[in-house]
Amino acid sequence: MTLRKGKKLSITIQEHMAIDVCPGPIRPIRTISAYFPRLSPTSEPLSPKPTGSPLVLSPGGAASGMGGVGRGGLLTPLLPGAMGGGGSLSLQSSMDTSVEINSSDSDDCTALGTLEFDLRYERASSQLHCTILRAKGLKPMDFNGLADPYVKLHLLPGACKANKLKTKIVRNTLNPVWNEMLTYVGITEEDMHRKTLRLSVCDEDKLTHNEFIGESRVPLKRVKPDQTKHFHTCLEHPPPLPSPTTMGTTLRGISCYLREWENEQLHSLEERGRVLLSLQFLPPLDEGDGGGGGRRGEGLCVGVQRCAHLAAMDVNGFSDPYVKTYLKPDTQKKSKHKTAVIKKTLNPEFNEEFFYEISMSELSNKTLEVTVWDYDLGRSNDFIGGVCLSCHSQGDPLRHWMDCLKNKGQRVERWHILTNELPRSVSHE
Repeated sequence: MTLRKGKKLSITIQEHMAIDVCPGPIRPIRTISAYFPRLSPTSEPLSPKPTGSPLVLSPGGAASGMGGVGRGGLLTPLLPGAMGGGGSLSLQSSMDTSVEINSSDSDDCTALGTLEFDLRYERASSQLHCTILRAKGLKPMDFNGLADPYVKLHLLPGACKANKLKTKIVRNTLNPVWNEMLTYVGITEEDMHRKTLRLSVCDEDKLTHNEFIGESRVPLKRVKPDQTKHFHTCLEHPPPLPSPTTMGTTLRGISCYLREWENEQLHSLEERGRVLLSLQFLPPLDEGDGGGGGRRGEGLCVGVQRCAHLAAMDVNGFSDPYVKTYLKPDTQKKSKHKTAVIKKTLNPEFNEEFFYEISMSELSNKTLEVTVWDYDLGRSNDFIGGVCLSCHSQGDPLRHWMDCLKNKGQRVERWHILTNELPRSVSHE
């Protein structure tokens, strides 16, 4: 480039940027119009309704039907008029653009990260196994750009400390691997139809409170009994709570309102754990039967096997539980029995049985009240939870009671949910 004496060198801003970025020969910089199709002056005008065969890619990567492969391996579809020798339309599309479009949704979805886990429900043992495998791309929560993540589980509705399970903490990572199995005991088939498992990923912070990263919710009805189901989900923010005005506009008619009210009353009870009970109505025993035992009449044998996921009532995070059984109404209050106290546990095993001598006709009008208590030395014991079984009960308690009455001499076991309040409709005191 030569200059006459006395004249200054003037270059455009595009040429200046090109020189700074890429020294050497200046190449023309593409403008936005270069990415739009251009028609040649001799080409025919585009038809408002183009007809022609669609673009078909052969297995080898070449295009057939509308065009071929142009310079740089880019597809160059032809206009309908080009099939007869008219002008051609050069439309360039790159592989990077298609990948970016396809990944745009996943970028929004994985802003908090992803969680991978397995679920398996064993019907025979009433156990729900949740294997937490790994998480990827978690949101940074600490100043070092990392996190100390762990996963905690809750069963909805009725989430509380009693049914919370938690994995170990993995330090300083956004891609933790746990490979840890967490097990819920005493999960009934009714729970599998109406419960939802919430998996929350949190970051532990020793100086302040732990921080929430994201969650994933899985309706348990998606899990088939005795089959392992794999999940790879995106973490989400918790759903917002519905406002009273929104709920009011949603209800249509008095029937909808009553149904909503019944559900609120049903779910307002707090779950305090599970208890495994066995019921068996025994026929009368003669002196010669049973190998030397005394004579007794027919009656109900109640077995208290074990409890699981009890609520912690003591400051050490445990309880000292024992179980009381009471067959009501009983004016003389002679039908009360209680198990031994198991110290410092939330999953006690009792394996004790109590016998109530009573006829079948009388038993149909009785109510079996089972309550779990926390023993405290020197002060009143704390009520943990209870369940009532009778002909007036609902759900699993009613089914268990009726199965016992219909199957004389057969032992029937079933898990039951302990609630913080007993139904008033079955109270006879």
